[in-house]
Amino acid sequence: MTTMPDPAQPAPDAVPGSDGETPSPRPSSPCNCFAIRSAARQISQFYDRHLAGTGLRTTQFSVLAQLSRAGPLAINELAVRMAMDRTTTGRALRPLEREGLVVIGPGRDGRTRALSLTEAGRARLAEAVPFWREAQAAFEARLGREEAAALRAALKRVRDLESAPTT
Repeated sequence: MTTMPDPAQPAPDAVPGSDGETPSPRPSSPCNCFAIRSAARQISQFYDRHLAGTGLRTTQFSVLAQLSRAGPLAINELAVRMAMDRTTTGRALRPLEREGLVVIGPGRDGRTRALSLTEAGRARLAEAVPFWREAQAAFEARLGREEAAALRAALKRVRDLESAPTT
């Protein structure tokens, strides 16, 4: 004999406190966000280990590289280019400024502040590039060059989703 569920009790997979019709909080498939974030943390730690001898972390290396490529940038522009919020960008900049690797001065229009790479920053970046190249090569050796290129292409498509028109 089968027992009918008690409608006064939530279904076993319902959210506690719900009416029993709300689906389970457990996802039915792997979470893309979690997978990408955990992979990003692992990759950052991998690159950080390679850069450790330079005194730079991956994010700091990327800041120096952006400034080297683009020249002076407003803090907001740097944040946009690096896909970071302003608070995270500020956290990455503080040690670079303290070490004299970047300087914050007046921006082009006089209302904003712009970041510039100092000579010490250029020298540290030049020192770090071989370690970054080593990390790139080691990562591609582990994953495979073609798969690493496919990963970068897929991640670019993911980044482009934000600016894609919705249908």
